[in-house]
Amino acid sequence: MTGPFDYSTKTVFVSGGTSGINLAIAKAFAAAGARVGVMSRNPERVAAAAASLSAIGPQARGYTADVRNFEAVTAAIDAFALEVSRIDVLVSGAAGNFLALARDLSPNGFKAVVDIDLLGTFQVMKAAYRHLAKPGASVINISAPQAYIPFEMQVHACAAKAGVDQVTRVLAKEWGPEGVRVNSISPGPIAGTEGLDRLAQSSQADIAGHIPLRRCGTVDDIARAALFLASDMASYVTGAVLPVDGGWGLSASGGQAG
Repeated sequence: MTGPFDYSTKTVFVSGGTSGINLAIAKAFAAAGARVGVMSRNPERVAAAAASLSAIGPQARGYTADVRNFEAVTAAIDAFALEVSRIDVLVSGAAGNFLALARDLSPNGFKAVVDIDLLGTFQVMKAAYRHLAKPGASVINISAPQAYIPFEMQVHACAAKAGVDQVTRVLAKEWGPEGVRVNSISPGPIAGTEGLDRLAQSSQADIAGHIPLRRCGTVDDIARAALFLASDMASYVTGAVLPVDGGWGLSASGGQAG
């Protein structure tokens, strides 16, 4: 990816950065010159992602940890910070979801999604805080339209993502005096992602028909938004939840995509 962004003096850590939207974000920062670290719970995906990122930009680093395990997350983030001396940008994007009516959803199923999406986001941010607490640092959480659109069969994800957006807003207030900006990106239907392929209850063509721009998004659409939010061009933006959805969220149901 080419563009006006230069991250050659920056370091970026991407939680969940080994597949889908999050890997695209990691690749965008690597292509812009950043030193990148990625983390997920799958060691094979971690190794593959680190190799692909190192082929794009400066040598990338990969770490295996489950966002539900605070000690493991802390160890991974501390190891990255030790190797690169600091963290300038944190992207927290680990997520889980599946379709289930509330009447059929077990408490453990509800808890599993909340633990990955909401608790995981908080734990990644808390673990990274002492490395980020400086002017110019940026946090980007990956949210979802489920935070503000009530999707049937996704009560767990709706609750979790609404929580993520509130964590974003609260920590933007708490960390702002230290110069740390905290924002969220809310992707709409993104072609080629697990969320659209597995969770959508309509065809991609039908979903596109409900989007004002009449197309599903791409992972690069989200990556470019991340590059902007972490840059000096967004230096006065914090506490924002940025929809990157072609206007899809403007219609109440959004066409029932995942």
